[in-house]
Order: sequence, then C-alpha cells, then structure tokens
Amino acid sequence: MLQEFFMNLKEILVTTNDGITKIILNRPDKLNAWTTRMGNEVKKAIEMAGQDKECRCIVVTGSGRGFCAGADMGGLKDIADGDIEREIEVDMEIKPYQADQNLGPQISKNFEGRFAYMYNCPKPIIAMINGACAGIGLIFSLYADLRFATNEAKFTTAFASRGLIAEHGIAWLLPRLVGEANALDLLLTARIFKGAEAESLGLINKSLSTEELEDFVNNYAKRIAESVSPRSMTIMKRQIRAGYSQTFVESLKVADKEMFSSFEQDDFKEGVESFVESRAPKFRGIGE
Repeated sequence: MLQEFFMNLKEILVTTNDGITKIILNRPDKLNAWTTRMGNEVKKAIEMAGQDKECRCIVVTGSGRGFCAGADMGGLKDIADGDIEREIEVDMEIKPYQADQNLGPQISKNFEGRFAYMYNCPKPIIAMINGACAGIGLIFSLYADLRFATNEAKFTTAFASRGLIAEHGIAWLLPRLVGEANALDLLLTARIFKGAEAESLGLINKSLSTEELEDFVNNYAKRIAESVSPRSMTIMKRQIRAGYSQTFVESLKVADKEMFSSFEQDDFKEGVESFVESRAPKFRGIGE
C-alpha cells in the first residue's frame, strides 16, 4: 500500500532521511496552489509519517519560489460558476494512529474538519515557509506545530478580497496565535505582510533570510529527531491542544498523571543516564 501511494503521487514529493520526513508541495509553476488532489496527498502523507517508526519529525514546505499561494484559481472559478463538487475535498479515510493511542490526553474528538489530522498526528510538524503563503496555504501552515519563514515571504488571509469568509477554523485559531485585534486586522483587510511582521505578531516562530532558512530548519528538525523523546513530544503536543478546552486544574491533573507515568518509562531512564554520562540520548521511537 505504501509503495503504491508513493508511486501515485502527482502534486507532492515525500522523502524520509535520518528520522525526518519532508513533504514538499510540488506545483512550482502555480506557486504550489492548493488543489483537492494536493490536499488528499498531503493528508495521507502526514498520516503515514505519523505511523512510520523511522519518522520522528515532519517538515512541510513548497517547491520553487512559493510555499502555497492559496487555492487553485481554476477550482475557485468552478465554484463561482456553480460547479461546487469539483473543489469539495474527498475525505480519505484516516486510520487511527496505532502505537500512540494511549499516550497523553486524547484530543481527536475535540478537533474535526479539513486539517484536524495535523493536530492529531503524534509527530511534530514544522512548516518551512519559503515564499508566498496565502488563503488556504496560510491556514495549512497554522495547523503545523512550528513555523519558520523567510524575511521576504508574503502572507495574506486573502478571503475577504475574494468575497469569502474565514475558512477551515482560522477564525478560532488565528486569535489564539496573534490576539483578537491582530486577527481581525489580518482577516478584514486581507492585506499582505512579510516574514518579519509575521514573527512580531507571533504568527511564526522565526523569520530568517532566504539563504538561512533551509539550513536552520534542517538543524532544528535534526535536533528534534536525535535529541528529544518521541513519547514526550507526543504527550506535550496533546497537552497543549487539550488545554484549549480545559481549566487550569484539569490541565494540572493531566500533567501530574503523565509526569508519574513518565517516571516508569525507558525514555526517562535513558534521559537521566545520557545526561549523567555526557552522551547523546538514544530514545525509543513510538511503538518500538
């Protein structure tokens, strides 16, 4: 099944090396404009990486000059002309992640919709934003756990300038990242802003020069893949997302439960021993 999937890819590229799975949106002549097929391929690739024992970190980026310039205009035109069916994304069946089902608070029931699979994925997802990031491309990047961009990358919500609304959960997500006032500014004006402002708003983690971006992200992902417990990352990722609907006391109870459970795990023993012995840790992958 896995080999058949990779053979049939048309709009993304997928590689896995040294524990890092890289997913590249691959329509460079269209600035990687989002299509139904691309969405399905990305969804399946992230699902598979989430279950791959060799993968400890996922990086998503774009081919060529852009990250994702938004929805393919051909698809939008079809919708405007009444051909809605073409652009409604086919819901590919997402199999539950197997090895990590009992790790941390379960959040799958809290998050639904087109990009919920990114929150549910047990592996950390990094968006490496190498250029234009607009509309649904921006939303896709916001569901990643971490975001790094070039200083010259251009961002825009775009929806208001197309007669659309805040789609796919961005009305809920954006204020949590940049605050209500900034979210309303970006949504209502659909203005274009660049990487440095995106960093100052808290929309991305860091803005870098075009020359620095790829090396920085590769080294960041390498550190995650080599130096951090996969089990710890999965649980902490879920703690953060579960916290969106918890009180402080509820969050604290989850933390206490998971802390005592961690004391009994091999990763805790390895983390302590590697520190004492001044060596790199050798953590087990999820399911190993």
